[in-house]
Amino acid sequence: MSTNERLAALSAAGVSIWLDDLSRERIDSGNLLELINDWYVVGVTTNPTIFASALSKGEAYDAQVRELASRGADVAAAIREITVADVQQACDLFSGTWESTGGTDGRVSLEVDPTLARDTEATVAQALDLWKAVDRPNLLVKIPATQEGLPAITRALAEGVSVNVTLIFSVERYEHVMGAYLDGLEQAAANGQALASIQSVASFFVSRVDTEIDKRLEAIGSDEAMALRGKAGVANSRLAYAAFEKVFASDRWKALEAKGANPQRPLWASTGVKNPDYPDTMYVTELVVANTVNTMPEATLKAFADHGEVHGDRVTGRAEEAQKVFDQLEAVGIDITDVFLTLENEGVDKFEKSWGELQETVQGQLDAAK
Repeated sequence: MSTNERLAALSAAGVSIWLDDLSRERIDSGNLLELINDWYVVGVTTNPTIFASALSKGEAYDAQVRELASRGADVAAAIREITVADVQQACDLFSGTWESTGGTDGRVSLEVDPTLARDTEATVAQALDLWKAVDRPNLLVKIPATQEGLPAITRALAEGVSVNVTLIFSVERYEHVMGAYLDGLEQAAANGQALASIQSVASFFVSRVDTEIDKRLEAIGSDEAMALRGKAGVANSRLAYAAFEKVFASDRWKALEAKGANPQRPLWASTGVKNPDYPDTMYVTELVVANTVNTMPEATLKAFADHGEVHGDRVTGRAEEAQKVFDQLEAVGIDITDVFLTLENEGVDKFEKSWGELQETVQGQLDAAK
């Protein structure tokens, strides 16, 4: 089977393939356009870690940094202008995809400052600011699914902002995210917003769940515990999909759908395999189901293109089987509630650290350009 046939099969199964990476070099070199044209990529996501990596490499940003330094821009303004410029260019490259899919795909995500993850008001203000600054209909503003982020998600949607909800680890929090989405749509309708123009995805993290739970299973060390390694991430996602099916079959949703609303698609995030003992395409193959997004690092995309397999729908109707995995995890002593709390806190902390690294990199480049 050729590269394109494997990716074509994944796309035909209803999975939207999004790239989990963006850089000026990727745009300027034509690489992103190649991935769109030849590799079935129909969207791209960014986060502070991705931008920190992009800014620290090569010379693609030098001219813009010199221009920013010449007019005395501070580091916050510089980061905003640099990241907005990248996202605008990516949105333009995906405009054809956006049009051909009726706005479902062709989406580019830009995250609010992660240091605001526990501040509802500041998150709302920045989400609205980024929406206006990028000024592209195929933007998704990324807002973390922290407790403080939930009302920010609702309020951004109510203003007509399309949102990618990120850092979702537990099904319980995912249910709150879907509730925030429906709240936002209802408020948007009351505000006179056209619901058909609002899109959203809910980014449910996969591999990080296995990484954290496997570590705890190995600490327990029993045969029963060791046999459960590598099973939680997929099982958790299958339970999330069952929750999605329930919410988006409800009367509340049907009333919004009648007004033109779009469902909030599940997005499988963190699908690069961290453990080399596991198949490198497992978080793609095992989560194939229609009307979902799988956002992949380029290495995972290329691995699937080379040897990935599509075995049909691997998610629908498997909630009971997935729940058994979590029952077994709890039986061997895994505190699931603590796992998800740890993952959320670590997720926010990692993005805050990357944001700090991004600030240091840009400040250093501004200083050097003066």
